[in-house]
Amino acid sequence: MFDDTLIQQLAHELDQSEKSRVQIEHFSKRFPAMTMEDGYRINRAWMQLKATQGRHTIGHKIGLTSRAMQQASQIDEPDYGTLLDNMRYDCTPAQTLAIPFTHFIAPRVEVELAFVLKHDLRGPDVTLQQVLDATDYVTPAVEIIDSRIEQFDRHTKVMRRVFDTISDNAANAGIVLGGAQVDPHTTNLPWCGAVLRQNGVVEETGLAAGVQGHPAIGIAWLANKLAPWDEYLKAGEIVLAGSFTRPVAAKIGDVFEADYGALGCLNFQFV
Repeated sequence: MFDDTLIQQLAHELDQSEKSRVQIEHFSKRFPAMTMEDGYRINRAWMQLKATQGRHTIGHKIGLTSRAMQQASQIDEPDYGTLLDNMRYDCTPAQTLAIPFTHFIAPRVEVELAFVLKHDLRGPDVTLQQVLDATDYVTPAVEIIDSRIEQFDRHTKVMRRVFDTISDNAANAGIVLGGAQVDPHTTNLPWCGAVLRQNGVVEETGLAAGVQGHPAIGIAWLANKLAPWDEYLKAGEIVLAGSFTRPVAAKIGDVFEADYGALGCLNFQFV
């Protein structure tokens, strides 16, 4: 297990990478004995550093829950991270939201559903039904993921390990909101789907059933995963349930449309 000095050092490295937009090498390569707990401790230290810089938590994300995401990342374990206030981008139906490309290093776009809570969710033993009962509404969400730790090693081209991804806030960098707000009890959530277009071309389609059969399963997993850390999901927080499509790489100028049908469209451009 890493000592506190190393944890703080690596958290500061992540923070500097984000600010400079220069990626760093895999922690797991530099420290082969790294564990999953080390990764979460680094992430928490980074989020605490963010708090001292004036940021505050608005929610959480869970990643690598769907088969599509696990195959894309060559990882078979889920992870989770923190949503901060400066990561949120809101758009309206008649708007193509402009998102500064310089907020990111190597952004990629994922299609998800977000749960907005009206009651706390404390693990362990949180169930799918308890998630639905604690949810105020569900809404379309696009997650923008990024890599402060390089995805592929610059020398060996080996893909980073789950420990690195966890340290890197589960690759979280942004969330786009603006669709319909639906009742989780009366909406067939597994059958909520989306078409993701990039510059007018369909790049991905998917159903929320791709997230372990039901997107609320991931929310329950997260509530239970937080319990050993004496943490919980709080009323008012946004929780991303996990992507049901592969990530689509973005470059400056790209226009994206995430069409959720009756739940609305999220339109944005990297500028």
